Amino acid sequence: MTALNTLQIDTGNNPQTTIIWLHGLGASGHDFEPVVPEFRFAREQPVRFIFPHAPELPVTVNGGMVMPAWYDILAMDINRKVDAEQLRASAAMVADLIRQERERGVASENIILGGFSQGGAVAYELALSYPERLGGLFALSTYFATADTITLSDSNRNLPVFIGHGSFDPIVAEALGKAACQKLEELGYEPEYHSYGMEHSLCLEEVRALDDFLAGITAKA
Repeated sequence: MTALNTLQIDTGNNPQTTIIWLHGLGASGHDFEPVVPEFRFAREQPVRFIFPHAPELPVTVNGGMVMPAWYDILAMDINRKVDAEQLRASAAMVADLIRQERERGVASENIILGGFSQGGAVAYELALSYPERLGGLFALSTYFATADTITLSDSNRNLPVFIGHGSFDPIVAEALGKAACQKLEELGYEPEYHSYGMEHSLCLEEVRALDDFLAGITAKA
């Protein structure tokens, strides 16, 4: 298995909480680096942020162009036809980052997984199937690509989930974010859903809400 290159930011010494945040298609681990100083919860305790860089893959909907991608997108219809095998392979690579954090002494329940767009689809797959208890999941401007094929983990049946989406998103329609939320509810989860008047992006209001969500998790750590 290929190891992912990552950007790591520690907000203090010897962090016992790790946030693994996956970027979207064509971006890099640096994409959400500027958000870290905005999180109040990470100023109150040492937190490790890990931003992996996706591998370079040809993307069918972009004319086969090679770019940073967690998986190939085969069609941009409302149901998003994707290469699920590649998605699960990326999930396995991110799982290796969780293993590394555990070897550094961070408990699995203090590891929180999240992602934006493509990264969020991988985060859904990995967090909900991971065999040991994780701290939480945040899914931003994304969709639950493997909802019909995922093998759910009993350890994460009560996982806290934050879903955020832009109501004017032209790339990933908000209907997909709402469908993911509905699917989770049908599966017995209790996700919190947030809608924002933005496009395919992140806004300060969303960062503040995510800050509160993460503070609530890490306060119990």
